Amino acid sequence: MIAVLIIDMQNAFFEDPALQSQREAVAAACNRLIAAARDSGANVLLVKTEHEKDKSTWTLNMLDDDQGFIFRGTQQAEFVPGLTTESLPQLVKTRDSAFLGTDLAWRLRNWDVETLVLAGISTHNCIVQTAADAFAHNIRVVYADEATASENAEASAAAQEILCREYRQRVLELPAIEQLLKAQAKSRT
Repeated sequence: MIAVLIIDMQNAFFEDPALQSQREAVAAACNRLIAAARDSGANVLLVKTEHEKDKSTWTLNMLDDDQGFIFRGTQQAEFVPGLTTESLPQLVKTRDSAFLGTDLAWRLRNWDVETLVLAGISTHNCIVQTAADAFAHNIRVVYADEATASENAEASAAAQEILCREYRQRVLELPAIEQLLKAQAKSRT
């Protein structure tokens, strides 16, 4: 089975000028992916990062800089306007990988997921960290090309190239992913 993860499509990440100009296009691509998944009966999970103000969930760089980010309940932590979120399950993480310290592996197992389609922000951090951990769980990964973005295109390309080569992960455009989802739907009927 295929499942779709939409990662960190939150206001805080789009405060970066390099991502700000990409927000509408990436959100529209994520919405197209969500619609295709729903039409095919595939599961979709919205993944978001949230931290506590008491520093208990902060990463090393946040602790080193004594500066928190994306606090639970703030506008920064909200999904970007226009992103389809209605009736979709959510998962909250505190690290780059959506697997670390969460129940993601159990959810995917319950859904019989063999392939994850990853979309969202930022390709060179949270997307590839989640992809590497998916490989560790024997789950194949497809990156939704138009539905991912990063403030560091060079780092993103390098990280994806390594994971695609070493872990046999793929970067596909939305029409190819829509075909995979349609094929899955047909195989279940």
